[in-house]
Amino acid sequence: MKLRNLLLLSALLPVAAMAGEAKIDTGDTAWMIVATAFVMLMTPAGLALFYGGLTRRKNVLNTIGMSLIAFAVGTLVWVVAGYSIAFGSGDFIGTGKILLSGITDKSVSGTIPELLFVAFQGTFAAIAVAIASGSMIERVKFSTFTLFAALWILVVYAPITHWAWGGGETLNFGEMDFAGGTVVHINAGVAGFVVAMILGPRRDYGKSAFKPFSPILVVLGAALLWFGWFGFNAGSEVAADGVAANAFLVTNVAAALGVIGWLLMEYVFYKKATLVGGASGAVAGLVAITPASGSAGVVGAIIIGLVGGALGAYGVSKLKKLFKVDDSLDAFWVHGLVGIWGSIATAIFIAPYLKADDFALGSQLAAQLKAVGLTIVYSGIMTAVVYFISSLLTGGGRVDDETELMGLDEAVHGEDAINL
Repeated sequence: MKLRNLLLLSALLPVAAMAGEAKIDTGDTAWMIVATAFVMLMTPAGLALFYGGLTRRKNVLNTIGMSLIAFAVGTLVWVVAGYSIAFGSGDFIGTGKILLSGITDKSVSGTIPELLFVAFQGTFAAIAVAIASGSMIERVKFSTFTLFAALWILVVYAPITHWAWGGGETLNFGEMDFAGGTVVHINAGVAGFVVAMILGPRRDYGKSAFKPFSPILVVLGAALLWFGWFGFNAGSEVAADGVAANAFLVTNVAAALGVIGWLLMEYVFYKKATLVGGASGAVAGLVAITPASGSAGVVGAIIIGLVGGALGAYGVSKLKKLFKVDDSLDAFWVHGLVGIWGSIATAIFIAPYLKADDFALGSQLAAQLKAVGLTIVYSGIMTAVVYFISSLLTGGGRVDDETELMGLDEAVHGEDAINL
């Protein structure tokens, strides 16, 4: 790859090294412990509240519970086999690190303990499948989603991670994906969209308004995601250095511009600016900058975030109606569609101080498009396979009409989001 391999991607490749060949940097390690905690906060807190606020009252706890179980199951399958598939030795899939075999407290990845790298990357796997849950909530069985989450991380997420970051050379096209544009957002957005198509729409979808349970929770969840995203993007440098600082800054700038871009589109369409829209815009801006956070400068972040917010609003307001797929919480439009924009924009908006002398825009754009295409095709096909297996093993993937009408909180969990 022509663009600063060591700077943009090699920091993510775990290199198991003998103690005499690599040395742990305490500053980098301290930062990565904090960054990992930041990203952990994103799933069972940030995304859970964001999605919980967007859904209807009778399904709030079930929706939040999907983020919680995604993190729990994701953590388990990641240390058992996911990390091995993603970062083990091999071309198409990695091997050799089942149950973290061979990794000790002396193992080093870059300048940090490999055990810490395992934990950091595990938080990415968990939030990816939790993002996908937003497309299928209010009608998918909790048991089906739990099994789906485990299988999807192993069959879909981990291989794509291996190709992009883990050493899978044959299917690595030289893309720039600093923190997960294809690996996390396009992957999860496509997966959610596919399952939503298979499940079919919710009862009365398109016939009555499905109002969010709590815009307050939506804004609070978005704020927690915004906070956690600093670890997500700046932490992906796996070092406490200038590139991490750049990623931190442009992440904040793009999120702010995402808010502005979404609200501007809302005003054009509806002559109103909603808090739910502003919060969604922040997430869209964060999604858009994710793959470019290690290479874009402030000017690039302004454009990427602004367009990301506007594109997300346009997708939710206009394109969703054309596709007629009940993507419950718009996971594809905010993560998939905006993620595609972010991956393409990564090649276009590179800060001069991070651009290699031999950079060629045409070849880099081609690499980005190849990676996006591979992710869409592989995630789409294999997600369908994983869902059908999960559905078969749990006696059908969709809840019955009575459960859906009652609401999954009471019918499945025996709880109510608000006890008055």
